[in-house]
Amino acid sequence: MAVEIKTAGVKPVRTAFEHLIARFGDKPATRYQEFAFDTQPKTNFHYRPLWDPDHEIYDKSKTAIVMADWYALKDPRQFYYGSYTIARAKQQDAIDQQMAFLDERGALSELPDQAKRLITFSLVALRHYEWGSNTNNNFIAAYGYGTTITQAATMAMCDRLAMAQHLSRIGLFLDDKTGVSLDEAKEFWMSHSAWQGLRRQVENMFVVSDWFELMVAQNLVADGIVCPLIFQEFDRHFRSKHGNDLSSLTNYSVRWQKDFTRWVDAVIKTAAAESAENRELIDTWVKNWHLHINSAIDGLASELLGDEATASLTTINNEFNVRLSKLGLSAI
Repeated sequence: MAVEIKTAGVKPVRTAFEHLIARFGDKPATRYQEFAFDTQPKTNFHYRPLWDPDHEIYDKSKTAIVMADWYALKDPRQFYYGSYTIARAKQQDAIDQQMAFLDERGALSELPDQAKRLITFSLVALRHYEWGSNTNNNFIAAYGYGTTITQAATMAMCDRLAMAQHLSRIGLFLDDKTGVSLDEAKEFWMSHSAWQGLRRQVENMFVVSDWFELMVAQNLVADGIVCPLIFQEFDRHFRSKHGNDLSSLTNYSVRWQKDFTRWVDAVIKTAAAESAENRELIDTWVKNWHLHINSAIDGLASELLGDEATASLTTINNEFNVRLSKLGLSAI
């Protein structure tokens, strides 16, 4: 008896979910579109939050920014849970291998005590700033409107906690995994005069009620000034005196910041282009927070860079102005 094998194609009744067809047309949707667009509840809430009875649990009026379509604030990386975790796992494997290699060499533990103290004072203490950013992005994820923004903010929240842990691991390299450097770094953050300006601004962000202002303050302005100071200017300064081993550990942070900036810039640029009112409001927030952050890091820059501090801050601010111009915002 002969057996004849045939293949049969089954044409799907629909190419995508109805809400995606309404938005993108009758065509297969990407995984990012399926996870990010029009998935936030909009109606039939049971009650207003007891801690904020003036707003619904998901409410557009929790920010002064106005958008015709909040889902326009999309992530250019098109991260959803699957693609995000795969990307970060690969990056984590790479940094683990690099750290294992340097650990075998005893790279940082063999540095002079003064150099170790400088790393503890700068990078290890910065883990508390990263924890503050984790908290701020948590707020954006909790109170933002539209899954495209809240999903990406949730991933940013996880990234900032991971960055704090990464900086903690650098500290453990310095003290042969005793944890002494972590205690010293916390004391620097809590008590050293050079850190108190930035610490104050991080704590001021904790009480900002407008989630989009917090997006501007933390992810655009503070990161746009603090991260280049530490990972660009201080790294260059330290490398000229003590070699490239530290740069091998901070390179992950530099590459992550470039990736993170793509999302931040896309969101800010889209919101600013929506209307003149949005652009004027964002300009106001940028100028206000830039004034505070720039003033807050003067002492820190001097402590880290000495006589090079003024020139480095000028470079950072010039680059920040170029970035603002690309976003359609006014220079500082």
